Amino acid sequence: MKTTAARLSALYLLLFGVCAIGLVVYMTSVSVRILVTQTQETINEESMSLVRAYERGGLPFLVRVVEQRARQPGANLYLIADPNGRILSGNVESLEPGVLETVGWTSRPFFYKRYGERGPLQPPAEDGGPPAPGAQPPHAAMALVLRLPNQLIMLVGRDLGEPERFRSVVQRALILALGTMGLGAFLIWYFVGRTALRRIDSVSEASRRIMGGDLTGRLPVTGASDEFDRLSENLNTMLARIAVLNEGLKQVSDNIAHDLKTPLTRLRSRAETTLSRARGESDYRAALEATIAESDQLIRTFNAILMISRLEAGYSAEQTETLDLTQVVADVVELYEPLAEESGVALETRIDGNLVVDGNRELLAQALSNVVDNAIKYCAGHAETPLVRVTATRAGGDVRIEISDNGPGIAPEDRGRATERFVRLEQSRSQPGSGLGLSLAKAVMGFHQGSLSLGDAAPGLKVIMTVPVRRGGA
Repeated sequence: MKTTAARLSALYLLLFGVCAIGLVVYMTSVSVRILVTQTQETINEESMSLVRAYERGGLPFLVRVVEQRARQPGANLYLIADPNGRILSGNVESLEPGVLETVGWTSRPFFYKRYGERGPLQPPAEDGGPPAPGAQPPHAAMALVLRLPNQLIMLVGRDLGEPERFRSVVQRALILALGTMGLGAFLIWYFVGRTALRRIDSVSEASRRIMGGDLTGRLPVTGASDEFDRLSENLNTMLARIAVLNEGLKQVSDNIAHDLKTPLTRLRSRAETTLSRARGESDYRAALEATIAESDQLIRTFNAILMISRLEAGYSAEQTETLDLTQVVADVVELYEPLAEESGVALETRIDGNLVVDGNRELLAQALSNVVDNAIKYCAGHAETPLVRVTATRAGGDVRIEISDNGPGIAPEDRGRATERFVRLEQSRSQPGSGLGLSLAKAVMGFHQGSLSLGDAAPGLKVIMTVPVRRGGA
């Protein structure tokens, strides 16, 4: 009873019991009321029939009709008595005292004795005790008492044994049915509840192992596809995501320590060299300018790391809007045309119109700039006629942007690592950069519910970026 499931089940069982008892009482009382009403209607019709018989043939004809009907199987109670209460005709030997003194319906069921029964009429004891030895059990009835014009008394009634037996049958049937249902509900609660509690215990045990440091552990899934399985699957997905983020955090920490150690060491070495060898203001100025440039690169690196972390976490202070990627791609291409011309790289474009998406212009432009800059940088000097091709088209429900070059490309086994932070596949590291360009572009695409993938341009590298078109857009 310390669990919520057990308490709720007990509460539902209590409510079910109360409702079951109320249903038994209600159905029993309604059934008896219906039978009593039908009995009264039958007695009324029978009484009117006897009154009409009396009006047609007087007392002799009435007595013959009563005697005839009294001898029929399952007959009503018939009684004709003089003004003093002495029974003249009928199928009743004696009545409970005081019944014939009233006119109309009897105020309560009364007791009577049939012909041929032994012993005197003895109503049941008030305490509900058994009748005296040798006495017949009393019969209860309800009746309509009428005064005839000659002051004779006529009683027409109906034994209440049938309604009582019907009420007893209905009551026993309802109690048996509801009792069976209650027992079944208790057994279902017990076994199903124990199964549910065992599953909760297994989830708790798995959670304790995970909290203890075993991040490879997962919550159990039975395959029943119920709410426990759905909850476990969602939590397992969350745990897998946490494990990936932890691994990424470890890699980022290692990469920061490795990649930022070199520029910091250069800064310190430059400062020491300047202090030991500088001879004039120009030397100090040159050293400070180089230090500022190196610091700006470090700041850009840290800003890129922070931006990637925010985007991968699904949070960004940047606002999205409805924009046309046609213009964004065209602006980025126009921005890099001078650099491409200076590097001897041909820049070709094919941009469709009306590429409407929901996104952030600055983030998308930054991602495109990173990829175009990489394509120009690694393509120059690696082909007889260096070429970078930029295409933006509508592909189903996405805008598909492809940036390909005919440079050295990336080996298929290294393409998965190329989008990780601080990964630079150029072993010589002769090209400037921090290894965050593709990582930031991939994070931007993920923030926009899109994707970034690498392919073979044969020769060279092809970067494919997709962004969903605006909902409801053409």
